[in-house]
Amino acid sequence: MNSLLEDIRVLDLTDEKGSLCGRILAEMGADVIKVEKPGGDASRRIGPFYHDEPDPEKSLTWFAYNLNKRGITLDISSNNGWPIFLKLIKKADIVIESFPVGYMQQIGLDYVVLKAMNPRIIMTSITPFGQTGPYKDFVASDIVVQAMSGYLHLCGDPDLPPMRISIPQAYLHAGGEAATATMVALYHRENSGEGQYVDVSAQQSMVRNTVNAVPLWLTYGEILERSGAFRVGLGKNLRARQTWACKDGFVNFLFVAGILASVAGSSGLADWLQEEGIPTDYENRLKDFDISKFTQEEWEEMEAPVARLFLKHTKQELFDEGNKRRVSICPVHSPQEVVDYPQLDARGFWTEVRHEELDASIKYPGSCIRFTDTPNPGLRRAPLVGEHNLEIYRCELGLSAAEISRLQKLNVI
Repeated sequence: MNSLLEDIRVLDLTDEKGSLCGRILAEMGADVIKVEKPGGDASRRIGPFYHDEPDPEKSLTWFAYNLNKRGITLDISSNNGWPIFLKLIKKADIVIESFPVGYMQQIGLDYVVLKAMNPRIIMTSITPFGQTGPYKDFVASDIVVQAMSGYLHLCGDPDLPPMRISIPQAYLHAGGEAATATMVALYHRENSGEGQYVDVSAQQSMVRNTVNAVPLWLTYGEILERSGAFRVGLGKNLRARQTWACKDGFVNFLFVAGILASVAGSSGLADWLQEEGIPTDYENRLKDFDISKFTQEEWEEMEAPVARLFLKHTKQELFDEGNKRRVSICPVHSPQEVVDYPQLDARGFWTEVRHEELDASIKYPGSCIRFTDTPNPGLRRAPLVGEHNLEIYRCELGLSAAEISRLQKLNVI
């Protein structure tokens, strides 16, 4: 096989709440057909835009999450569009959608109908709260899902209100979970011959990301609070700094000791501080102290010399020297630094994708997964509005030119 999913066809009906699911499947070689309403999906109007020019064909959000897909326009809810979609279903393996609960049933395209047309079909639905339960009909934006999953409660500084991560996260997690679940359903189908319905709740996908906080409550009755640049839970009411300022930004470093710290690492840090002219008695203190008995004041006294050391050096200097001394320090990279990072470049992670309509090439992150026997296909840009209408309607479904023209006039495609 040339790719893992080269014989699999996916009909992608999602908006921004589920488009990552289709991209992941497309990256593994599936033929993902993005089905948009006539005129284009509303997610095309989500910024930022290429060269800051608002245009449904220049949305960088659309570009990012619809790579490797083909694109058609079709009003699946219309009397003329409904039968065309059922024709597509007969040749499809997977349908992914993110409409409100009950919408697909309302227009006569729920899983029961699709399964009757194609018993091997897998249908994956991505919604804020899932298909069942008292909240199933509620709508929710990214910040609502983050808040109602408990995730938002953990983000930010302890003396300030909860802080939402700036780039929407909730539905990306849901899309990733949906892709995983869809692959499992596909594996089941290959063994049983039967498709199935996959119900993905964005809220539940985000609750999974609070796996450290939920057990703390269930086990000890303690609520994990926001801790900002600090880590809590190492000792009773102890806040240990994890993010530190340095000469040109920030680094991540967790001050560990006792059985958690290697003797080499402890000695390396102590020697480093001494060579930099920052006196401490770390070499003796780091090996055998009991962290549970430290007060916050005592812990901050331990951290103070390290803070002085970090402010004297750049991120790269701290990373390089830390590696030599077996002291675990990592830089907090900016987006530009991530793009320029040699490890990602060495693995061929970044891929230049040609956009003929822009007369330009744009660098994209590639797949984070590699397969030895089923390589991922190369990347191609996201589809333009209705770009593959003729290819699919005429060449694959056999519609005549006159029929396609009629459907266009009726605003069906």
